[in-house]
Parts: sequence; C-alpha cells; structure tokens
Amino acid sequence: MSSSSEGPQAQHPADSDPGAETVAADLSAVVGRLLRRLRSSSADSLLTPSQRSVLARLADGGPATTAALARAELVRPQSMRLTLGALESQGFVSRAPDPADGRKSLVSVTERGSATLAGVRAAKRNWLADAIAGELDGAERRALAEATELIARLVDR
Repeated sequence: MSSSSEGPQAQHPADSDPGAETVAADLSAVVGRLLRRLRSSSADSLLTPSQRSVLARLADGGPATTAALARAELVRPQSMRLTLGALESQGFVSRAPDPADGRKSLVSVTERGSATLAGVRAAKRNWLADAIAGELDGAERRALAEATELIARLVDR
C-alpha cells in the first residue's frame, strides 16, 4: 500500500539482480532504522539501551557474573558494574553468591525486571504490528513474512 519512492525497493526493479553488496547495504540501513524505531516505541520504560540489553541477556540466558556480562556486551567491567547498579537500584536485578565460587556473585532478573522487560517487548511488538497492519496489504504481509524467513536464515547460519 505504501508508495514511497525512498526505500531500497524503488532503487532496484523486481526483474533485476541488485547484487549481494547492494542488498547488504540496503538491508543494513533499513534494519538500523527499524531498530531505532523499535527502541523509541518503548522509550517510556525508563531503561537506557544498555540496561535493556543487559536485562534481556539475563532474562534469556539466565544468571551471570558481572565479568561475563561485560564480555558479552563488549564493555568494560567497570561500565557493567554501573549498568547493573542502576538496574539493581530499580529492583530489576538481584545478586546472589555464585555456588561454584563464593568470591563471585551471580546477577539475575527479578520479577519486577521480567515484568518491565515484557512491557518493553510488548510495546515494540505492538508498534510493529500496528505499522504492518496499517501500511501493508495481504500480499505485502506475505512478502514480508517470506523476507523475515530469509533474514532468519542469514542470521542463523
């Protein structure tokens, strides 16, 4: 339904092969814009992007040490301690002694943190579902579903 001439599709007629590098550049740019838009759809959660990322990592991957989280998030341990301190002060994470090494502590998501993360994720899904319903017809939704499968295949390779 959208007739915008600004998108990557307008640059590449359906019968031509734009080449892998062109598609990669276009896809990367669009995914970046989508991620920014999704982040802004849950801006009222009072979490910074790094706090959301750490909370999601803990919710999806289970308890972890500060050092392990810092490595996974590609930040310094000092930065991770600040992020975790903010999450802990809001009641979103808690610390407990590591059963394998009492000198370390494991950080895990609290019920409040899980509820907050669920709200953030729901806001993102709702914005995207509304955008899809409002902008795309049935054929376009099917095309997007097929493209989603292709992107998943690329990501999971």
